[in-house]
Amino acid sequence: MLLLITIMIIFINLLLISICMAKIISMSLPESLLQEMDRLKSDLGFSGRSEVIRAGVRMLISDTREKQGLSGKLDSILIVIHSQNAEDVVTQIKHKFEDIINTQIHSHLKDEKCLEIFALYGDATRIKQLMKQFQTNRKMDYIKLVVA
Repeated sequence: MLLLITIMIIFINLLLISICMAKIISMSLPESLLQEMDRLKSDLGFSGRSEVIRAGVRMLISDTREKQGLSGKLDSILIVIHSQNAEDVVTQIKHKFEDIINTQIHSHLKDEKCLEIFALYGDATRIKQLMKQFQTNRKMDYIKLVVA
């Protein structure tokens, strides 16, 4: 009887451990991004690359939840950095959202990069749609929405 109880306790513990364990995933990153991640790991004192990735995912989830809660009319600034060869994509996207873009500033940066600053006013739903268009495009390097 004692042996049966011990086996059941071990089985339950193994089951609980398997439920609580983190999932292992595989991912591909360009060398430049991997080097940046290693720099962050070192500079910020993360124990490993997985910790850097977990922190980044948590920040993205938090930022997304914050943006999802936006409603009504908003004043905001959208900052986008992209390579110069993505200019046609930026133009296509911005023409779809002329109703909320008050001003656009375009500036050339180093290493054939461009900075776009959009002053926006309009319904939060449209602003989120614009942001999503840039976020889901692989040609964009950086996207940040600042709400006034």
